[in-house]
Amino acid sequence: MSKRILIVGGVAGGASVAARARRIDEDAKIIMFERGPNVSFSNCCLPFFLSRTVAHSTDLVLMDPKQFKNQYNIDARVGYEVTAINRKKKTITVKNVKTGKKTEEAYDKLFLSPGAAPVKPKAIAGVNNKNVFTIRNVVDIAALDNYIRKNKVKDIAVIGGGFIGMEAAENLREGGYNVTLIEAMDQVMTPFDEDMAQILHREMHDKGVTLLLGSGVKSIGASEVTLANGKKVKAQAVVLAIGVRPETELAEKAGLELGTTGAIKVDHNYLTSDPDIYAVGDAIEVYNQLTHKPGRLTMAGPAQRQARAAADAMYGIPHNNKGVVGSSCVRVFDLNAACTGLNEKACKAAGINYDFVYVIPGDKVGLMPGSNPMHFKLIFEYPTGKILGAQAIGKGTADKRIDVIATLIQMGGTLEDLKELELCYSPAYSTAKDVVNHAALVALNILYGRFKQVKVTEVRKLVKDKALIIDVREPGEFKLGHIKGAKNIPLSEFRGRMKEIPKNKPVYLHCRSSQRSYNALLALQANGYDQVYNISGSYLGICNYEYFHDQTSKREKIVTEYNFN
Repeated sequence: MSKRILIVGGVAGGASVAARARRIDEDAKIIMFERGPNVSFSNCCLPFFLSRTVAHSTDLVLMDPKQFKNQYNIDARVGYEVTAINRKKKTITVKNVKTGKKTEEAYDKLFLSPGAAPVKPKAIAGVNNKNVFTIRNVVDIAALDNYIRKNKVKDIAVIGGGFIGMEAAENLREGGYNVTLIEAMDQVMTPFDEDMAQILHREMHDKGVTLLLGSGVKSIGASEVTLANGKKVKAQAVVLAIGVRPETELAEKAGLELGTTGAIKVDHNYLTSDPDIYAVGDAIEVYNQLTHKPGRLTMAGPAQRQARAAADAMYGIPHNNKGVVGSSCVRVFDLNAACTGLNEKACKAAGINYDFVYVIPGDKVGLMPGSNPMHFKLIFEYPTGKILGAQAIGKGTADKRIDVIATLIQMGGTLEDLKELELCYSPAYSTAKDVVNHAALVALNILYGRFKQVKVTEVRKLVKDKALIIDVREPGEFKLGHIKGAKNIPLSEFRGRMKEIPKNKPVYLHCRSSQRSYNALLALQANGYDQVYNISGSYLGICNYEYFHDQTSKREKIVTEYNFN
């Protein structure tokens, strides 16, 4: 007798379960229920409709119920909300959203893919005003776009600096609106560390987005947003992108077990505490293979893999669940940003002993058109050298570099593995020693104690304390901008002028992106200097780290001029 498979929710999780089950079992009865009007759409592309990168909201819809039926023999029912799971009877209660009529549907196996809902804090007055929007589906993005166009809105506030907030802010700005992004924390994009996030802050600022960090929201009105500090921000429309919470109400009412994170608890095969009910996607708790702890991950890629594995498990097909590492990428105007694994905050929270390097090599050979710096931060475990995470930001292929690291992490790779990794090379695509190889070499020097470094975050204090900072760039480069109080001894003159550097005090070296200062450091160490430090990120990193706060807080600069070239 053929299986009767019911699926709650579509998009990446539910639709992938349905498609995989059909490929395995031609005879199964498969029914998907979606309370909205679209069962399959590109939720990751939603913000790009605001700038018309995606020309029409209807383009976001990938498949309609008729296509599901004709191509896959899957019964996709839109406008139907599942309101209850009756586990003893193995049925679900389904409500027709338009008529309110309720029916029961029996199942042999049930799959839950309800997703996650946008957070709307009750503490914010006016959070349910008609000019406040969230972005979850095609209906949401079309409603926001219709409102701002119909009402000739000029000023828009985006609350929240995560993926959705950043993409909404970028696309609204590209669409010609005045955009203010409000973030309660001291940085946007928390998967990135604060030192890397400053590069994104600079890009947002330079592209005309007003970025307010460390700013909670008190209330939302018809034409302005009031912050917790009393400041008012002009906004006739507001996009609420504070975060999401897993949709667990249906599972809770049915008595299914939740995990420590508040999401649905599942086993190795994405089976819930009921042997006939599976769950996948944004609503479930996942296992982090680096921290060895449960967590949540709201990404389409993992949801699709979970869906396939769950469908396979239903038919007895084995699956090797290694857990997640959390890889992601985002475009921020002219920059591409990507990250994987653990950042510094996550390492500290998990009690992992770690270190990191921050390098800025070129993303391709400098003679080639389009060559640009690639800011790359590599985090590794101390003393094993096991790779824990990485973050990359630049105009080039940041995602390519992070994909390499993500692969190594999932294979338990170390710095030695990364150093020897043989990657594609052509001047138009990379350098012979790629960004990731370069980072591994620097990290191994740190791991094995060949030299010492100070973080880019510590340079302001060094300047304040009048530390001895040596800039080894050539005089012409030095004149274009340098750290205040720094002494210029070019690498081309370094060995002849080494006597100018005292041996009885710490010496901090830097150049544009660390390579020349590293050579100067080794020369000093070879000549008996034992208090020598390389400044991680060097001058380019310092400028990027200092710029945004200098511009917005009007604090005194520690550089004579910013130089981002």
